[in-house]
Amino acid sequence: MLVADTFHHAFNSIKSQLLRTMLIVLAMSIGVTSVTVLIALSESARSYIVHEFEALGTHLVIVLPGRTETTGGPPPLFGETPRDLTLEDAESLLRSPYIASIAPLTIGSAPVTAAGLERETNVFGSTNALLRVRHLNMAQGSFLPKTDSDEASSICVIGQTIREQLFANTPALGQWLRINDRRFRVIGVLASEGQSVGVDFDEMVIIPVASAQALFDTNSLFRILIETKSRDAMIKAIDDVKKIIKLRHEGEDDITIITQDSVVSAFNKILTALTIAVGCIGGISLIVAGILVMNVMLVSVTQRTAEIGLLKALGASQAQVQWLFLVEAILLSLAGALLGLSLGQLAIAILRVVYPNFLLELPEWGLLSALSVAILTGLLFGVLPARKAAKLDPISALAKR
Repeated sequence: MLVADTFHHAFNSIKSQLLRTMLIVLAMSIGVTSVTVLIALSESARSYIVHEFEALGTHLVIVLPGRTETTGGPPPLFGETPRDLTLEDAESLLRSPYIASIAPLTIGSAPVTAAGLERETNVFGSTNALLRVRHLNMAQGSFLPKTDSDEASSICVIGQTIREQLFANTPALGQWLRINDRRFRVIGVLASEGQSVGVDFDEMVIIPVASAQALFDTNSLFRILIETKSRDAMIKAIDDVKKIIKLRHEGEDDITIITQDSVVSAFNKILTALTIAVGCIGGISLIVAGILVMNVMLVSVTQRTAEIGLLKALGASQAQVQWLFLVEAILLSLAGALLGLSLGQLAIAILRVVYPNFLLELPEWGLLSALSVAILTGLLFGVLPARKAAKLDPISALAKR
């Protein structure tokens, strides 16, 4: 029997039972659709989070007050720690030859007022180095000037949302902005940055760090952001940071250091595992579809007993009969897989419209794996019916027994 004859026979068998064919294709397509959508969602979430952390800056090291081991969990965002980080701590880190720049951070929430309009927002206290460390861009004016970190001044830089809400009809540069009971002159407007790891710079007001400490009545720092001179210098810079802070804190190792690479790597591992997990969950539906293929094919063998007997009487070997049924199962699975991929792409396209800011993409490996698993499922669950058909006795089969 020629290969063309095998496929021709399989196509005729499929067309002769349209309802059975539609059920199998539908079941397989639902499985493939669920697998592709789940993989696309989890893989896109992984890429999104990794990109967000990579956008924090180049060769970034974050120093947090408090130590994870001593608190029994993540360092607290607010509250007491064994010893606060200070501006002097931050300035001392510049002694390391591996550190290119440092940006001390103080953060608080306060009402901001301009021209009779008021809203609550986050206020960042930092230095000119924040522009470099966080890769910020200016839309208008200039950023905080290069001055000593302990020098307070009544100037501020605002985000795009603050500009639109408080200075909608007037130029923002040169205007006075009241934060709590203090006035600050606007010297710059940030370019639209959007959210980055939960921080929305469009709704941010940035003032000198010394001014922020006076505004919020604190001497401590929320974080210290460090940019190392190169990726290779990060490990040595971290060692220097630990040594310098330990000397300043009377021998106490009471800080937590987070590197950009470690955060990205941790999230990458977690979300990769999540991608595999949801792919396996979606694969369960493919197994259910495979069982349906097997059941329907077993019924088909029973219905086509006489046909099988005739084929074997004409000289068809067991291998040829088995191959006929396997080809039929593979074609049905392939049709279901192609329909499922189409439906999956349609679902992804709809999700892109609903969530335009979330880049949703199905990776090539996800597409190929869904297609391969569908065909493999059809092949595996088609083996039992094919073997049953191949073992039929031709005389008994012709007699429909």
